[in-house]
Amino acid sequence: MRDEINLRAYGKINLGLDVTGKRPDGYHEVRMVMQNVSLYDSVKIRIRRTPGIGVRTNLPFLPTGPDNLVYRAAKLLMDEFGVEEGVSISLYKKIPVSAGMAGGSSDAAAVLVGMNRMFRLGLSKRQLMERGMKLGADIPYCIMRGTALAEGIGEKLRRLPSMPECFLLLAKPPINVSTKFVYGNLKADSLPFHPDIDGIQRGLEERDLAAIASCMGNVLETVTIPAHPQIQEIKDQMKASGALEALMSGSGPTVFGIFTEREAALKAETKIRDGGLARQVYMARPFHVDGGNRR
Repeated sequence: MRDEINLRAYGKINLGLDVTGKRPDGYHEVRMVMQNVSLYDSVKIRIRRTPGIGVRTNLPFLPTGPDNLVYRAAKLLMDEFGVEEGVSISLYKKIPVSAGMAGGSSDAAAVLVGMNRMFRLGLSKRQLMERGMKLGADIPYCIMRGTALAEGIGEKLRRLPSMPECFLLLAKPPINVSTKFVYGNLKADSLPFHPDIDGIQRGLEERDLAAIASCMGNVLETVTIPAHPQIQEIKDQMKASGALEALMSGSGPTVFGIFTEREAALKAETKIRDGGLARQVYMARPFHVDGGNRR
């Protein structure tokens, strides 16, 4: 049994996000292409002699008790397997919070993976994903990682070919968006457009970045952009600076732009910062599980 483990929890973007209907239980059926990015949170888990779960974070406004997903992830496995030792979890956040990048879900996924290794619980990746679904719809993908098609409510996953190399500019405006508000106001039966999810998959298979960009779309923008027009301003600035395409990730408000040239991405970053559109702006690359990356 290991006394300490360090993990990386990678953020994600949606190359395409479509909603195909609403279920009787209130959940929405989705088709999404998910892609991890190189921006990550650092998660350290350490065994301690005293029972219980302690959580520390570099962001003082984050909860550190049962309202935090990493706490709940640790407790889920400790309760199921009767773990008597306590754990201390240190969480250093770089992924913007409440940003449509699955930061909290990725942190929880890292804790599930780490606890499984530390305490030798013997769970397969599939078994971890099944447990992660109890905590949140994005967590199974965050355990799987890489490039994937997500269907159902996000739990039906199929791995896709890796995204071609490029530069990804991520910009989160200083606003918070409620996922509940976005889905609650989405007119799923009368959407004005649908992204070409199948076209994105073909672009990935052919390693054609321009083809991927031409098929991208996010139907949740129909709710979030009218409520927060600065999201559209960031998209427009990225495209004016040379992005192949720019899109809101998840329910927002983070916008990402796909660039083939680093200089163009840096130009967009400067204009977004100088224009006061966003202070949280990051340069990233696609994260490839099959490229030798490890947690």
